[in-house]
Amino acid sequence: MAYCWKTDLNTNESHQEQNEHQEFQSVNQFLFPSPVSLGFDQLVDEISNNILLYQSEVEENTVFVPSAPSGDSRTHSLDETHQISLNELTSKSSELSCHQVRKTPVIGFRSSVLPNPENMNKGSSWGNPIGKYHGVDDYRFNILASSSTSLDKINSQRELENENHNYHIGFESSIPSTYPSFSTDFMPKEENKRCRNMDIVEHSLMPFEGSSLPRTWENTWLKNRELTGFSLQLVEVPQGSNKTLASFCDKVKTIRETYHAADINSNSGKIWSTTTAFPYQLFSNTKFNINICIDNSTQLLHFMPYANYLVKDLIAEILHFCTNDQLFPKDHLLSICGYEEFLQKQDVVKLKNGVHSESASQSGKLSSLILPWHPQPKCKETVHHEDDHSQFYLNPLLEFMHIWKVSRQCLSTVIKKYDFHLKSLLKTQQNVDNIIEEVKNICSVLGCVETKQITDAVNELRLILQRKTENFHQNSETSAKGLIEKVTTELSRSIYQLINAYCCSFYADFQPLNVPDDISYVNPGLHSHLSFTVYAVHNIPETWVHSYKAFSFSCWLTYAGKKLCQVRSYRNIPVKKLFFLLVNWNEMINFPLEIKSLPRESMLTIRLFGIVYATNNANLLAWTCLPVFPKDKSILGSMLFSMTLQNEPPIEMIAPGVWDISQPSPVILQIDFPATEWEYMKLDSEENRNNLEEPPKECLKHIARLSQKQSPLLLSEEKRRYLWFYRFYCNNENCSLPLVLGSAPGWDEKTVSEIHTILRRWKFSCPLEALGLLTASFPDQEIRKVAVQQLDNLLNDELLEYLPQLVQAVKFEWNLESPLVQLLLHRSLQSIQIAHRLYWLLKDAQNETYFKSWYQKLLAALQFCSGKALSDEFSKEKKLIKILGDIGEKVKSASDPQRQEVLKKEIGRLEEFFQCIKTCHLPLNPALCIKGIDRDACSYFTSHALPLKITFINANPMGKNIGVIFKAGDDLRQDMLVLQIIQVMDNIWLQEGLDMQMIIYRCLSTGKGQGLVQMVPDAITLAKIHRHSGLIGPLKENTIKKWFSQHNHLKADYEKALRNFFYSCAGWCVVTFILGVCDRHNDNIMLTKSGHMFHIDFGKFLGHAQTFGGIKRDRAPFIFTSEMEYFITEGGKNPQHFQDFVELCCQAYNIVRRHSRLLLNLLEMMIHAGLPELGGIQDLKYVYNNLRPQDTDLEATSHFTKKIKESLECFPVKLNNLIHTLAQMTAISPAKSTSQTFPHESCMLNATRSIQRATILGFSKKTSNLYLIRVTHSNNETSLTEKSFDQFSKLHSQLQKQFASLTLPEFPHWWHLPFTNSDHKRFKDLNHYMEQILNGSYEVANSGCVISFFLSEPVQQTIEESSLMDLGEKFPDKTPKVQLVISHEDAKLTILVKHMKNIHLPDGSVPSAHVEFYLLPYPSEVRRRKTKSVPKCTDPTYNEIVVYDEVTELRGHVLMLIVKSKTIFVGAINIQLYSVPLNEEKWYPLGNCII
Repeated sequence: MAYCWKTDLNTNESHQEQNEHQEFQSVNQFLFPSPVSLGFDQLVDEISNNILLYQSEVEENTVFVPSAPSGDSRTHSLDETHQISLNELTSKSSELSCHQVRKTPVIGFRSSVLPNPENMNKGSSWGNPIGKYHGVDDYRFNILASSSTSLDKINSQRELENENHNYHIGFESSIPSTYPSFSTDFMPKEENKRCRNMDIVEHSLMPFEGSSLPRTWENTWLKNRELTGFSLQLVEVPQGSNKTLASFCDKVKTIRETYHAADINSNSGKIWSTTTAFPYQLFSNTKFNINICIDNSTQLLHFMPYANYLVKDLIAEILHFCTNDQLFPKDHLLSICGYEEFLQKQDVVKLKNGVHSESASQSGKLSSLILPWHPQPKCKETVHHEDDHSQFYLNPLLEFMHIWKVSRQCLSTVIKKYDFHLKSLLKTQQNVDNIIEEVKNICSVLGCVETKQITDAVNELRLILQRKTENFHQNSETSAKGLIEKVTTELSRSIYQLINAYCCSFYADFQPLNVPDDISYVNPGLHSHLSFTVYAVHNIPETWVHSYKAFSFSCWLTYAGKKLCQVRSYRNIPVKKLFFLLVNWNEMINFPLEIKSLPRESMLTIRLFGIVYATNNANLLAWTCLPVFPKDKSILGSMLFSMTLQNEPPIEMIAPGVWDISQPSPVILQIDFPATEWEYMKLDSEENRNNLEEPPKECLKHIARLSQKQSPLLLSEEKRRYLWFYRFYCNNENCSLPLVLGSAPGWDEKTVSEIHTILRRWKFSCPLEALGLLTASFPDQEIRKVAVQQLDNLLNDELLEYLPQLVQAVKFEWNLESPLVQLLLHRSLQSIQIAHRLYWLLKDAQNETYFKSWYQKLLAALQFCSGKALSDEFSKEKKLIKILGDIGEKVKSASDPQRQEVLKKEIGRLEEFFQCIKTCHLPLNPALCIKGIDRDACSYFTSHALPLKITFINANPMGKNIGVIFKAGDDLRQDMLVLQIIQVMDNIWLQEGLDMQMIIYRCLSTGKGQGLVQMVPDAITLAKIHRHSGLIGPLKENTIKKWFSQHNHLKADYEKALRNFFYSCAGWCVVTFILGVCDRHNDNIMLTKSGHMFHIDFGKFLGHAQTFGGIKRDRAPFIFTSEMEYFITEGGKNPQHFQDFVELCCQAYNIVRRHSRLLLNLLEMMIHAGLPELGGIQDLKYVYNNLRPQDTDLEATSHFTKKIKESLECFPVKLNNLIHTLAQMTAISPAKSTSQTFPHESCMLNATRSIQRATILGFSKKTSNLYLIRVTHSNNETSLTEKSFDQFSKLHSQLQKQFASLTLPEFPHWWHLPFTNSDHKRFKDLNHYMEQILNGSYEVANSGCVISFFLSEPVQQTIEESSLMDLGEKFPDKTPKVQLVISHEDAKLTILVKHMKNIHLPDGSVPSAHVEFYLLPYPSEVRRRKTKSVPKCTDPTYNEIVVYDEVTELRGHVLMLIVKSKTIFVGAINIQLYSVPLNEEKWYPLGNCII
């Protein structure tokens, strides 16, 4: 990477932080994992050969790292490096103190790189301190040159044992490193030169020679203040002392200010109905029955517009019927009945997203037209005017996080006590214990951190007072009072430094007065390595002291979830007891990687180990991680980092937000970074690729084949290298950008530069292609920025669909000000739907193991942006969920007999809730407003989790009650993901013009192991249908057909149900196969009487099937049983419907396959969400293998047909259903309502339909012995039926037997007829008889035989022939035919054998046919191909592929096709290949002989 470094070349101080590169022989060991290669191998080899070696002696198992000099061991700076061993240098330097031995500091540069001091200082001043230097490797650096004296003394007294000679800059060890620097540019050269080695401040001002301050605060320490007798002062910082979080608050406020409360476009307060685009022709011939209700009017207007009718045109047509001439279409809106949801005027009537999930019969739904007296309906604004001027501080919104562990008031209190005792000490020179106790209290408040300076100052203070009575040299400078003043000044300074370090490291609402604003930089050298000092871990728990004898640590460098390098410290240090328990290593860590070569998004992870007393094993106790270059700059000076006590750090998820280092924790790590500021610089160089030669066609084909992998995770290392080699030949037509960039061999500067070049030149085919750039594989900020720019092109409704993935992508952002976070906040301000869903996604994400703090901060920002009104709604919804959770826990903990009573009692809490808040929006759907609870309709299900069935009262007077299921104990996040992917597939089908009649219910995870599920009206489980069919109901073939016949007496209703089942069954077969949904049985499949089939409960998917005794319970690819086929083919009467079903499935499958990249990206972005069934690449590969994007459509069609047949022939599915049915029968208690037994099942409709009246209209036109009867149902619908007089007589006999104890009306037998006008008499008598039956006893009128008599075998009122679906051709003739698709490409002839129809054996029996192919004029034994046989079928389906290679041309070739049943001839045809339409489906007639 390209970085610039800033340096202060002040001769007084620059030597203190300068150290050569060290070789740690036994202290630090570099560990490189062999399987990971990111392009650093060669770099590390070069470093290993050329690294500057600092020779030092080793004693026992410890090597100490040399650091900056200090005259006395009793004082040290926060960024002080580790001491060397006592025996190491005692004989080498007479200048070193016996208390602490240090080596002379040496700064090493390559001779060819060392800049010329004169050139550096030319034109350099504090007003314009930047100069540029171009070094080796074409790296660019910015040098911040100080105005102090230039480097003119090169110390070459010692040379290291290295063939590359290095120049060392030596400084006099007597020069104190503490004194403030100042500019000497104004001095004459002679005086300037003379001042280079002079003591700027007299030694008498400081108590100890060589004491130092941290480099960070050196130059600005309490400017213009006295060094003695000062008091510590704190100032309030409402936005927080942490600059990163304060910057985030400012950014959020800026975003919020973009949208004013007066802006009606962004603050309309309306919830707009989400829409899905689809082809115009999809519903071009479909009409809706819509009833319009105008406010304050009971009159309903009835319209039947086309489905693709624009909403604004419908409003204009409605207003045309109104008498008020002052009404204008632009002033009015349409809303959905029962919903606080408005249709967008530019949308189409049918454009409601999730149309099938809302109601099985959308055409019957009422819509209400709002007609206000003022322009536009007045809605409750989400943002008020006072919100425009509010400030965003994290303090009030994050109190529940306990982030404010240190308040300004608390710290100020202990500081005041410290000041009081300090003044007392200076006055009386007694009671030192009091001030020491207050120092301890200050450290305790600041995370129990005790720095070396504080310890030394406290010890020195004690020492002075103990020696107060001894004989001192009595003079003004060494008097006891003077020493006490100086030591207490040093103590106050140390406390000041600790407070400042705490405020810089953690998020606090205060900071010390006169915060330093300048940093003295040290020239790092062009090839310096990453190094820092791990000083100590503070506040070690007591339990660790008793369990572990010593402690060690290790350091990782990671990038994109892969290790770059590891350094392990083997120095085991025991706990030290000062004010608190701490482990003090003070050890320098030096990575063998040059800073300039590190990726911009490198992460540093430090792990703390405890050495067990008994076994000497190292147990991981805590860890922390931090970015090496936050805000694109390196970290300076001493910093404190909180450590988490969680398990092993997730290396694949290491990112800045994985653990919040800005929030104090019980264990705090102190790291001292060198005062070297590296700053990332983006290079503008770009290679010219305009003259690239055209690659071979084979190369482009290979690129296209590799692009089928869709995700870089699925590419092998070899294929990645190949793709990267041809990277500049890749484009959006033959590859995807995530694949190309994911194939990069490393993240060094050259590679990153080329990545950015490709990024700038790439033309995206659609915005959704950029989703793949937001996965964990791409931490590069430029890549993620471009991805967000593309996603910004999506409409709000489109973005809403992918919110779960975008919330997960936030984990891998570099900071909370990232473009992705800004996009989410902007869109939440534009759409209530987005704000609402984002709120619950963020609430749920806080239950994840990692990144919790980031999601809390983002949630706080969302609540601030949303405004007070919407935030209040969120609070009410949160309270509602809390109450439901409490009720669920109490019901679950109660004994079985008491559960219903407990539930009824606890429902009272919900009633009190609604009495208090009046209304609340449903968390499942913000467009639904609820105002109460229907107590009698609430119950619980008897399944394992005991979910609650709750019925809310709709606040909209025209809306129906709303039923939901509250689950506690189930992780609904996986259900949410599966339903989201299914919704995406359904939208893909709609956009392709295919309506699969999918019911996709809503599901929302509201917390850990809890959530809400939408109840689908009139839905029943397949298990219940089986139980109604008897003990062996699951084994019967006609169960489903019989159930639909019972609930659809009219032929039109029955055919509509058959059509809906046909499509929905095909859709669910495809989606459950692709996603590998398991644990499928008849309790997880539901049906509606309108024919819609759908699946529920997605706890098992991606092929993770349940096992019983080591055997998979899910044996079929998906659920498609023989009873489903029986219903589709109407009991075998229409076998061609099965062929149509296979065609529909394969068509839907191939449509989805074209969007494999999108589906795989959505799943890949959820890999790190912590879902139980989605955890790695193997799960992604499972979906990839099911999608088969590498296959052609013909190959995929053949593959899926095999899966259909495999499912159809899988008997264990029926056996599994039988076992579930028997288990449920034994589990259901007679006292329980069966409606409590099945999740998602609403209150059952009555099994019978009441009939108002029946009237004979006359004789049937078909035959004169049948009466045509009009039947009026309870809902005022009418139907026709035909019955004979004998059927009436049999009905009466049945009623007499069934209701022997009741008095029935007298039946008009034949002997009651007169000799004349008998027909009229019989009409009259039978009508009277039917009237008495239907208006008499309720039991008789609603008996099964009466209902069956009048509603069975209905007659169509019109002679319209309603077809099942547009399934292809009608077959008036019975000619045997075969359907083929023939293609020819690259000398390969491919034949797809699809279906045959009307084939029979010569004797008329049903054949078990197979197809044989012969390609003439080649010999038959060479060119013979054969399909499998389909047993006992006149209309068999094959979808098998036959391939002939080396067919260069079709002219002159004849394909001979012969159909046989075993050895018996059935039919044949010869096809002239040159005249065949290629790549088209065509039916070919079969002859009765071979030509």
